[in-house]
Parts: sequence; structure tokens; C-alpha cells
Amino acid sequence: MSITQNLLQQFNELFPSNEQKIHKFFSPSRINIIGEHIDYNGGKVLPCAISIGTYGIARKNDDEKFNITSLNIKPSYSLTKNDFTSYKTENTWANYVMGVVKYIEQKGYKIGGFDLLIYGNIPNGSGLSSSASLELLIGQIINTLYNDNNIPILELIKIGQLAENEFIGINSGIMDQFIIGIGKKDNAVLINTDTLEYEYHPFILKGYKIVILNTNKRRELKDSKYNERRAECDEGLSILKQFVDINNLCELQEKDFYLINRLIELSIRKRVQHVVEENKRVIKAQQALSSNDIKTLGKLLIESDNSLRELYEVTGPYLDAMTKYANSATGCVGARMTGAGFGGCCIAIVEENKIDEFIKEVSAKYKEETGLDGEFIIADVDDGVREIF
Repeated sequence: MSITQNLLQQFNELFPSNEQKIHKFFSPSRINIIGEHIDYNGGKVLPCAISIGTYGIARKNDDEKFNITSLNIKPSYSLTKNDFTSYKTENTWANYVMGVVKYIEQKGYKIGGFDLLIYGNIPNGSGLSSSASLELLIGQIINTLYNDNNIPILELIKIGQLAENEFIGINSGIMDQFIIGIGKKDNAVLINTDTLEYEYHPFILKGYKIVILNTNKRRELKDSKYNERRAECDEGLSILKQFVDINNLCELQEKDFYLINRLIELSIRKRVQHVVEENKRVIKAQQALSSNDIKTLGKLLIESDNSLRELYEVTGPYLDAMTKYANSATGCVGARMTGAGFGGCCIAIVEENKIDEFIKEVSAKYKEETGLDGEFIIADVDDGVREIF
């Protein structure tokens, strides 16, 4: 029985039947190949949607209530529009649903009650964007049930980010929602987060696979230093604008940065240096991908991870252990942390015929050092959020 068939069966057991049509949806997870912590600095990023994600079975109801149940997280909720005023700790995961519904209505689109059963196979707290996946799932459900799919995908993407920023209180960039919204099978997407222009680039690694390495060290952005890092970047931008004409840190040229970097406090200087250099690495990575130069791509991943550890300081002992053992393991051409950091996941490019050996080697060494069991996921590059027919 497929995931959606199993969900459909449980949906019919949970919710009373009515005359409305039942719809099935899928919203993917994502990995960012390279370009970390620059989506809120106007930089370019190179993510792709992947084949794990969040499934939803939904149907309009007649009582204007939002009846939502997750097979992953308790409790279930039965909410009305009056509950959607602001973030409430006791509403846990339902806050993400509430935020999206609130801002869809605020933008002038139709909303209404629905019954919803969801299931996700994204490891929670892993840095693979389970929250953005849920936000785009809810947006697509409301778009289908109440708006005849007339809400443009870019609008749903912006609403998802708005819910994360304003309702949840995480001052994140737009990359996660963007790639989950516009992802395309077997393609990475080069996104200019300043202009929101994007290009698809084939992402077919002949003889190699992307392996996702979950440290199983859970992190919560709301409790991490994520907002602190963004504030440091904002401070750096404010200082630099006194000397150069820029609108965001990624407009800063390397030559200008090195001329004036001594005017900036060390910690801020390190954050800015990462942003400027990481943005350059994204362009080099896209070029390497286009020419199927996997060795160069792997080296850029390692450079990115070094920068995230030494300059941006968002890794920590668990991510460091995982990337250390991955980068020294059989068949790996490059590994780095992916996502916001502070725990979560790494990605590695591994020779396809050596994956089993790679996993066995890294798993044993990581367990010996940290006491935790790592999780290893091989996912395909997938399409963006969609209804399943």
C-alpha cells in the first residue's frame, strides 16, 4: 500500500464523510547544494527539491473549522478563524497552518474550513525544511479547495515566508519556500534571492549520488542563534553602507570588502566575509555542475563547510564530526552541512558504487565519537508542491 493510499484509508476513518471531493497533495523537502545563509543577504543559492516531504489528504467541510491531524506530531486541533490571531506556544505545529491561513486571507484570497490529515517523512529538526514544506502544503491546499488554483505560486511562496517571519518569529530568507514551490525533477535551481529571478540547471550526477547525512542532533531555529546571525549581517550592512553604495551584503565586491574590513568588529567581519565568498562559490558550483565537473563541485562543498564552521560559526560538534568523517570516507568527493546549522544534516557527493561502504564507514566513526546513530538518506531530485492525481 502506498503512502497516499494508507493516508486516505486513515482519513476516512478519522473524519465524517460529506459530499465534498477528497484531494491528495505532496510538498517536498529540499537540500541546498551550496549558498548557505545568503538568501537573506541578497545572494544566489543553488537548491533542489527532493523526494521526501509532507503528504496531505484534505477535503472541504461544512462547519468552517480547520480540523487538522498529523501522524507525526500530537495533538490534533480543531480551530476556527478566531484562533488565528497570533502565535501561541500551546498550538505547537498548528501555528504553521494558522500563519499561512491568516496571511492568505489577509492578501484577499478565499479561505474556508477543511479536514486535513498529514504525514511527513522529513526527519524533524534536521534542517531539511519541514516547516517550509508544511507551509507550502497548506498554501496549495487552500489554493485548490477555495481558489481554483488561481493564487500564483510566487504569492504562495511569499505567504509561506511571511508566516515564518511574522507569525512564527523566525527571520528567515525565502529560499526554502521558493525551491519547494518551484522545484523541478532532476534540476537544481539557481535563485537570485534579491530579484527572485531563477534558472533551472540539470542536476544529474553520472556515477554519483547525493547522500543526506542526518546527525540526529535536533535543532530548533526558534531556539538557535539563527536570528542573531541575521542581526549581525544587518549590522555589517549598516556599517558598510557608510563607505560603499550597496543594498545588500552580496552586492559587496571582494576588493571593496578587503579594503574596509578592518573598520568592522571581528565577529561581524567574519560573517560578512562568509557571505561575500559564499556567493562567489555558488556561481562556481553552478558552472561546475553544468560542465559535470564533480570533483570541483565537491571541493566547493568542502570550502563552504569550512567557512560555515570558521567564519559563520553555525556548525557545532555533531555536524563537524559528520562532515569530518564523510570527507575522509571511501567514495566521497565533498561534504558539507546544509540548512541553517546548529544541528541537523549534511550532504555528501558519493560515488554510486561505493555508497554502502561510505555509509558503513561514516556511521561507525560518527557513533563512536558522538554516541548518536546517524541516519543516511538517498533521495531523488523532485518536483515542487503539487496535487497528486
